[in-house]
Amino acid sequence: LMNNANLIIYKQPSLYKILHELDQDLNFQIIDVQNVDDLKKKIGFLDNYVVLARKKVSDVTNLLILNNYPIRIQKLLEHINIEFMRRHFNDYSKIKINNYSIDLNSREICTDDINLKLTEKEVSTIVYLSKKNAPVTIEELEKNVWQYHSDIETHTVETHIYRLRQKILKTFKDKAFILSKKNGYQIK
Repeated sequence: LMNNANLIIYKQPSLYKILHELDQDLNFQIIDVQNVDDLKKKIGFLDNYVVLARKKVSDVTNLLILNNYPIRIQKLLEHINIEFMRRHFNDYSKIKINNYSIDLNSREICTDDINLKLTEKEVSTIVYLSKKNAPVTIEELEKNVWQYHSDIETHTVETHIYRLRQKILKTFKDKAFILSKKNGYQIK
């Protein structure tokens, strides 16, 4: 879970020394940084990191502010591990489809600082279509997205996709995000 995780201790040399002694028992690499320029350089090279600081550092993300010392070492490690797990969860809740980013948690699709709220079915439809390399039939969507099995005539899927395409067109001016093919729908 926490492979290549990096804990950057910012301007806290005593804490760095304590954690460095426990290094082999921890799930993350510990890095000591004493000034903001070095901090910004260091995080420029890392993907999976948390910065442990006593107060907010401007323009720095993945910040865990811990200013209520003294603290038990187990409690500190618990805070750090929770923060790494939260980052991991958030990283895997976002997927990229073409120029769009979809946040599965907030159910939003965005591009170029424009966000659009989606329903759960709309997100499921987009994700399902994006994983397929060929057009997906209405029947396949009914079965795999709607869990709908019936021989009766229904236009639920077509109606939902029509509305979804209209929302995307209105918000992003994109006519070609979900393509309507003669044998189904597709996202290229």
